[in-house]
Amino acid sequence: MLVDSHCHLDFPDFADDLDGIVSRARAAGIGRMVTISTRVRKLNQLLAIAERFDDVYCSVGTHPHNADEEDGIAPDELVALTAHPKVVALGEAGLDYFYDNGSPEAQARGFRAHIAAARATGLPLVIHTREADEDCARILEDEAAKGSFRAVLHCYTGGRELALKAVSLGLYVGFTGILTFKKSEALRALAAELPSDRILVETDSPYLAPGKFRGKRNEPAYVVEVAKVLAETRGVSLDEVSRQTTENFFRLFSKVKA
Repeated sequence: MLVDSHCHLDFPDFADDLDGIVSRARAAGIGRMVTISTRVRKLNQLLAIAERFDDVYCSVGTHPHNADEEDGIAPDELVALTAHPKVVALGEAGLDYFYDNGSPEAQARGFRAHIAAARATGLPLVIHTREADEDCARILEDEAAKGSFRAVLHCYTGGRELALKAVSLGLYVGFTGILTFKKSEALRALAAELPSDRILVETDSPYLAPGKFRGKRNEPAYVVEVAKVLAETRGVSLDEVSRQTTENFFRLFSKVKA
């Protein structure tokens, strides 16, 4: 079994094909899918999907692109929204300096609020970080000093230093179809180096289809292609990567039924 630890089933790209998307994932051996929140105020849309499919769960959070739109959401509000049995994580939240879609100040406030909620609930935080390695590392260190929390750096494309810092703090690192791209040599080298008990696979679908399907809409079934390249990169079998990343998923996303 494999798990797609990060997809966006509520996005319009999937609206007319949701049953097909889930069926193809199941046929490909994908045992669980987590559809990730980008706006707290749209949680009901995710819950409708998660409640429709037994093997689909969701998170609650504000993507850094939407940080100004949802600025000021308090940790207590996030904590309250995790009471639903299908809400198994916080986020995605974090820092994105690649696009100018959220002020750095609002992003940082949101990031810290989500960390506080993760600390309070024991649920994992799904972290989005792009072109913000130094600030992300600083916030992670600051917050870890206040008390431990669980998290994954999802769709990792950052530098080696941030990844190793995250692992040293007990966090996880998630890899997407970017790992399969020809120009991702440095990312594959990092994927080969990280401890086996700290890695996850994901699609971030409908984006970032792996090399075999590049240019097409991505979907959870394609996480198999990410796992194949991860296995090749680490010099182990696909079965081993499937076993290890699934074990890691259930350890981190411990609210999901095994």
